[in-house]
Amino acid sequence: MPVPFQRVYLESAGYFMPGEPVSNEHMDAYIAPLNRMSERIKRRILAENGIRERYYAIDAEGRTVHTNAQLAAGAIRHCLQQGAAELSRVSLLASGSSGGDALMPGFANMIQGELAAPPMETLSVHGICAAGVSAIQSAAQGVELGAHRSALAVASEMPSRLFKRSRFAARGYDTDFDSHFLRWMLSDGAGALLLSDGAPALAGAPGVRLRLKWIHQRAFSGDYPVCMQLGLTEDRSRGHLDFGSWGEAEAAGALSLRQDIRLLPHLFDIGIHEYAGLVREGWLDPSRVDHFLCHYSSEKFIPVVDDLMQKAGLAIPRERWYSNLAWRGNTGAASIMIMLAEFLQTKPLKPGEQIFCYVPESGRFMAAYMLFEVEGAGAAAAAAPAPVRTEATTEAPTEVIAPPHDPAAAPEGLGELLTELASIWHDYRSRVWRTPLVRQIRERRFALPDYLNWMENWIPQVREGSKWMREGAASLVEPYQALAALIGVHAGEEQDDFMILFNDYRKAGGSIAEIDALRRNPGGEALNAYLHGLAATRNPIGLLGAIYVIEGTGQRIVPALLPLIKAGLKLPPEAFRFLEYHGHNDENHLNRWLAAVEMAMALDGEGRAARRIVDTARHTAALYLMQFQHVTERISP
Repeated sequence: MPVPFQRVYLESAGYFMPGEPVSNEHMDAYIAPLNRMSERIKRRILAENGIRERYYAIDAEGRTVHTNAQLAAGAIRHCLQQGAAELSRVSLLASGSSGGDALMPGFANMIQGELAAPPMETLSVHGICAAGVSAIQSAAQGVELGAHRSALAVASEMPSRLFKRSRFAARGYDTDFDSHFLRWMLSDGAGALLLSDGAPALAGAPGVRLRLKWIHQRAFSGDYPVCMQLGLTEDRSRGHLDFGSWGEAEAAGALSLRQDIRLLPHLFDIGIHEYAGLVREGWLDPSRVDHFLCHYSSEKFIPVVDDLMQKAGLAIPRERWYSNLAWRGNTGAASIMIMLAEFLQTKPLKPGEQIFCYVPESGRFMAAYMLFEVEGAGAAAAAAPAPVRTEATTEAPTEVIAPPHDPAAAPEGLGELLTELASIWHDYRSRVWRTPLVRQIRERRFALPDYLNWMENWIPQVREGSKWMREGAASLVEPYQALAALIGVHAGEEQDDFMILFNDYRKAGGSIAEIDALRRNPGGEALNAYLHGLAATRNPIGLLGAIYVIEGTGQRIVPALLPLIKAGLKLPPEAFRFLEYHGHNDENHLNRWLAAVEMAMALDGEGRAARRIVDTARHTAALYLMQFQHVTERISP
């Protein structure tokens, strides 16, 4: 749930960019290629990210020109100058960054020292892109609670020191793609906001004030592996402090900043789901958003975000988007503050306009949002605030991208059903990623005996899939014969899948020779009994809800697990054919599912089909989750 604010105003904003802008053509003077591969990677990444200029706080010899604390102090001074405000007014300083100049003490304290600021409360938020929003939220809460009349939030990043060519000498300039990638993406800079409890007109915008309405942040670190990190080895098995010396850690690559770009699509799924939830619960009305400030690391992701919003039925027109990525670069946690400060200095505002900010963080997946509203400067600060929530005028989102159907091509009238199913899926997926089995896989503790045990549990469950589908199709009578035929086609494709999985099991070294000797675990037994029982009832339309969850697991969860499983098990490719097959083919199965749902809804004379599908999906998710939770237990044949 978002944190609402009723008496917090943005008084002024500022930023600090070190030195002169560095063009793509002149990057090599600061971020030199490491080997033959890096030049090719550089061209590819720069062609995609849309960044034309950026700033570095180091010189061409790699010497530090500005420290990170100095960058932050520069942004604060600019912010205070913009609002003609005195630092002595401020009693809270909150900072956000991926790291200051020292491991200790806290970054906010180092900034305070750099400013020679008077005694005040400080808070240092350590994170990545969303750390800037966390700093803003902390400062805003201090003002909202009345503990502070004025508070500063600042975010500053200086990754250039990590990208110097000399950093890679210990590894012979040989490095992996994940650590190459960010060298051409990130740059230095700082931004700051001054918040107060009843500000005069916004600095540089006579006649208006800017009120912070709410902030919403949510982390999904328990659901996914680390995506962007500094301080771990490439396989995430050792931290930099686990080595005998810094030199050993650097030689092992533990001090290289890495991004696993293969995980990034999941970040946008999460972000759009949270966005849709904000709309659904009345916190945001997309039709009222006049300015959308979206932090993306690359212009390559603009159509991705836009497309997902379009598919969710919650698009904000592109002419309302604002970004300065092209000429300021990607400055991590500082990006949203630099963007907001430059936006306020260059765009005229009118009372009633809303500014919506979105910051995805790929470190271990977070999504952060802020909503500001422009008020007339004459509005009484003590007046009763308007309700925090707004009544959304748009319809409920038609899709929350889980599993990945294309709602733009979905039949009319399925929006409410897809939204409810997506909510069930979102909770189910999150719980699956926290089961002991998936945690073993994510933490690289998944050994061959674990893989074999999983398949011993799973094979007899998969074997029953086509059986309950055929039984359910046989239970469909007038007017559902066409639907029965469609389900029969699907059951036919599923019929021999269990043999693919059994052969994988044997290729991996499984010792049980007879498939009939395998036994389902308690969760698998419960799921099997439930689905067979439902399939035996008259017109079991609800089975479509079960297929949604089961096929969605194969299309969404399995592909995310497969690279982790392969990395941890030294097995030939033929030991993973079942997982590969479902990752590639379940999308087609889900498209067929969508056609089946359309058919069922059109034939539903009692108006109960949607509820039966949703209820069955919820029960199936709970039982499938139970199957995941019991997989780590050994089942004796």
